[in-house]
Amino acid sequence: MIKCITASEAAALIRDRDMLMVGGNGGSGVPEAVLEAIERRFLAGAGPHDLTLFHVTGVGAVHEKGLCRLAYPEMVRRVIGGNYGMQVPFMKLIRGNRIEAYNFPQGVMTQLCRAMAGRQPGLVTHVGLRTYVDPRQDGGRMNERTTEPMVELLHLAGRECLFYRAPGEPNVAIIRGTSADEDGYVSMEHEATAREDLSIAQAVHNAGGIVICQVKRIVQRGSVNPHMIKIPGFLIDYFVVEPDQMQTYTTQYDPARSGETRLPKSRIVPDPLTVRRVIARRAAFELRLNDVVNLGVGVSAMIPNVAAEEGIEDLMTLTVESGVIGGVPGHTREFGTAVNPRAILDQAYQFDFYDGGGLTCAFLSFAQVDAQGNVNVTRFGERYDGSGGFINITQNSKRLVFSGSLTGGALDIDVRDGELQIRRDGAFDKFMPQVEQVSFSADLARERGQEVSFVTDRAVFHLEHDGLVLTEIAPGVRLKEDVLDRVGFAVRVSDSLTLMDPRIFRAGPMNLRDTLVPRAGATS
Repeated sequence: MIKCITASEAAALIRDRDMLMVGGNGGSGVPEAVLEAIERRFLAGAGPHDLTLFHVTGVGAVHEKGLCRLAYPEMVRRVIGGNYGMQVPFMKLIRGNRIEAYNFPQGVMTQLCRAMAGRQPGLVTHVGLRTYVDPRQDGGRMNERTTEPMVELLHLAGRECLFYRAPGEPNVAIIRGTSADEDGYVSMEHEATAREDLSIAQAVHNAGGIVICQVKRIVQRGSVNPHMIKIPGFLIDYFVVEPDQMQTYTTQYDPARSGETRLPKSRIVPDPLTVRRVIARRAAFELRLNDVVNLGVGVSAMIPNVAAEEGIEDLMTLTVESGVIGGVPGHTREFGTAVNPRAILDQAYQFDFYDGGGLTCAFLSFAQVDAQGNVNVTRFGERYDGSGGFINITQNSKRLVFSGSLTGGALDIDVRDGELQIRRDGAFDKFMPQVEQVSFSADLARERGQEVSFVTDRAVFHLEHDGLVLTEIAPGVRLKEDVLDRVGFAVRVSDSLTLMDPRIFRAGPMNLRDTLVPRAGATS
């Protein structure tokens, strides 16, 4: 029989200086009850202290919940994470040099879980070369306090590779599922993502640590189909039953996100026609028939809503790095999940596919772009977000579409009468002579023959051998004052400069399906 304990009892099992591995993906699959109990115990003065925290991606609701509950410098001494954008309290600790912090690509982090499960010394991969995780740059260290090298440059079989060291012996795992039977076998039928919880459980179990799993319910022995079991019972030491655990931070339970039902397309309401919607609509013009696509956070995550309005989501396969394939991926706090998914894989397998070059196209955001075409999304100004899946995706996709506003800060742009109206431009430029940190290497993209474009609110650029070339401009926008003067370096203007399609700036469907279907031969 399994051993059920309270969340408070689970929190009491964590000792000072433990290495803690926590599951979850954004706002889905988060063992919230246990994390809340850990914070409550710490604030009561009972510890734990000096933890090493390992998490694959951002887990939280930006300023609260999730791993935000552990963001105390006396509690966590070192954090190794794939992203901090959903954990602003941790971002502040990192920026203030109050804790040691590493950031590695999300795919590397999930694959490291598998390596640790197999008691391997680490992971060898090409992912991260010529970016800030390369030891010739920052080695993935996020602040001055972080000094220990954890990434090495290797030469194997005539190739440059990076070796990411496994970060030590994990002591405690905190993961989540839906149901546990009386022998502890865990299924995830109400989960919107499967994550890497199995690998985390294996890694901690094989290291002699404690595995804690939060579930909604206990069911009869053997009542769950073996194909539905995600984690065998012998890997788990303790269960915390939380009947009210939410599917995501905004959804108690939506069966269309876990694949139990399908939501009619008519129920997916188009987003309002804002300037961000304009960017997503223009980016959607880069979709091709039979594409297998990744969609990143920010503006790019709004593209599935455009695809649903256009009725083209069935003409290509939209994927998210969390392991979700097909359907209509969500954005904001639903990012990482999808309505009507066709498959939900463990995250590491999704990144195996990405790293091997399986994606035909990827849509991602940018924070800074420089004269060479390098992109920074990881550390800029007061933001210490880290990469998430950005590096895995950008280094291996055949085509890349970066999306975002041309300028940033206090923008006031209206979409009216089929054109843009810039009432107040941004306070700072995003296109600058040199980025603060290299998250995407333009030179590496050129060497690999990747097709790269930048879609903004008012202009479209393409990456060429000599830098960026301006190819399109939005109706209502002035070429010199609104575009060229807001780019911090010389940009070549194409001889065939055109206006962006006027359909983008008018509410209602753009009839993209009619333009996609005739291009049956264009699959890459």
